[in-house]
Amino acid sequence: MRILGIDPGSRITGYGVIDIQGVRITYVASGCIRISGEQLADRLQQVYAGVSEVIERYRPDQMAIEQVFMARNADSALKLGQARGVAIVAGANQALPVSEYAARRVKQSVVGNGGADKSQVQHMVAHLLKLPGLPQADAADALAIALCHAHTSSGQSQPVRTRGRSSGRWRL
Repeated sequence: MRILGIDPGSRITGYGVIDIQGVRITYVASGCIRISGEQLADRLQQVYAGVSEVIERYRPDQMAIEQVFMARNADSALKLGQARGVAIVAGANQALPVSEYAARRVKQSVVGNGGADKSQVQHMVAHLLKLPGLPQADAADALAIALCHAHTSSGQSQPVRTRGRSSGRWRL
């Protein structure tokens, strides 16, 4: 199975492609779709075209994308949501099943800490996929989303004790 992970953005959209065969995960490709221009409609069209091109080139079986989160700036969150929407449509137009994951869940799955920073994600992605160097931050996030989907869909996700609570409950 080939999984495409997407880290959406209105300026940079990261992508990562991995293959899954049994328990073996293999790196295929990753990179960034760099968006230019000031008009939102033009930038969204570039996201759509870029994601569509990645899909056509690598022919994934499934797509995973990060859920939108509310940042301090509502305008930025709305633009991110719109970029995410056109990326989802690009996948849907190619009949790809699309799964969505919260950023904390992705970080928990890959790093073991839902509050991990970008550099920790980069290091773990490079380690897990045996990459010769660190991928660019947005590409690493996209690969992490693909890895999270691989672990979640195969049932490999492990329960992790939540921090800061003494209830003893387990959470994914």
